[in-house]
Amino acid sequence: MELSYDYPLYRPPSEANSLIFQVTLGCSFNQCSFCDMYRSKKYVERSWKEIKMEIDLSSKYYPETKRIFLADGDALNLPTERLVQILEYIYKKFPSLERVSSYAMPKNLLQKTDSELMILKNAGLKMFYVGIESGSDIILRKVTKGATYKTILQSCKKAKKRGYILSCMVILGLGSEKYTMEHIEGTAKIISEVSPDYVGALNLHLDEDLYNEFMTKFNEPFKFLNDIQILDELERLIYNINPSSPIIFRANHASNVYALKGILPTDKGKMLELIRQLKNHPEMLKPKILRRF
Repeated sequence: MELSYDYPLYRPPSEANSLIFQVTLGCSFNQCSFCDMYRSKKYVERSWKEIKMEIDLSSKYYPETKRIFLADGDALNLPTERLVQILEYIYKKFPSLERVSSYAMPKNLLQKTDSELMILKNAGLKMFYVGIESGSDIILRKVTKGATYKTILQSCKKAKKRGYILSCMVILGLGSEKYTMEHIEGTAKIISEVSPDYVGALNLHLDEDLYNEFMTKFNEPFKFLNDIQILDELERLIYNINPSSPIIFRANHASNVYALKGILPTDKGKMLELIRQLKNHPEMLKPKILRRF
């Protein structure tokens, strides 16, 4: 049995084996110039009738489901009462369920009160995936992120304080050659301050349809980083992250030049040594034809 999804459908790589329910369609912000995931969709909050029907149907075919991901990109934008209704029903229909997660924009987290986040946590929403992208306000503004260093920091700390598992994404190369120092310095700083449970580093990749919009909004010449420069950014990022609690760090997304992962700060030395080897042996890097976003 397959659910009738409204495509395109996206989920984090770590949710590959999760059952997915589209409780919203699209993205309520949908203006980030580096992201075209939901450009073909209008933001819609799906009705309880539709959601309930899909939960009922799925529970018959996948009763032993352990993980569920709430899509699309904006599930947390739903009213808290509706989310609680969905969560309570999901846990009722899937008795083996261990975790429910969703994407969360900084504005989603900030618009929920502390009490609402605790209510959702108690109802079984346990993990958020938050796109930090960069710790530089200059870059965040130029890529129309709709967030600042301050609001990203506030939102992530708010989720962590309420006991949520937090997985954050950053994008290497997002600041071009001109802003590479500001990009990595700010990104390492905000990751250190937040100390999320997971960090995923992706590489900037622009499809043809997105390229012109990105360049227009950036509003100045943008010089893409080559592979060695990307590795330089990755090296500086890892070197400068000093978390208050362990971080599972990954740079093994399909867009990355090489699959790298470890735990910070424990594996910092090993990862830095591997990056230095890669810079001396670029033939070890993933062929560009195999990289994608």
